[in-house]
Amino acid sequence: MPDTALTALLAEDSIRLDRTAVDRFDAVRQCGAALVEAGAVDESYVDAMIQRENTVSTFVGEGVAIPHGTLAGKESVQHDAIVVLRFPEGVDWGGNAVSVCVGIAAAGGGHIALLSQLAEILLDPEKAEQLRSATSAEQVYTLLTPSDDDDD
Repeated sequence: MPDTALTALLAEDSIRLDRTAVDRFDAVRQCGAALVEAGAVDESYVDAMIQRENTVSTFVGEGVAIPHGTLAGKESVQHDAIVVLRFPEGVDWGGNAVSVCVGIAAAGGGHIALLSQLAEILLDPEKAEQLRSATSAEQVYTLLTPSDDDDD
């Protein structure tokens, strides 16, 4: 597992806690736009994220989706990054309600490590609930920072 903590890849202005989206594709586009604004990806990566969502839902459970690009989109990645967008009113994600989207941009196989770190947080219903109800960037950082007792 790389030393790269999720928080190292998350700029404070990449945490947006008061978003609304008309549907999951709008939410994915907003995640992509946040990655573009962070300088992590080229515009074409957003298309790769939409293509991924058309192929397979990025809903992972606990009210969370993790949109990311297809393999072909990796050449659009300038540097690894994540963005966290919260949709307090929820977004219909193919029949599932999503209130948090964690957009991922990773070159190479980096997204696998990021997904596994995120999965550890999201598989804990209490932490997932805290992420869904976070109202400040500090709360999001705290949740995404591995604590010493997370080690096996």
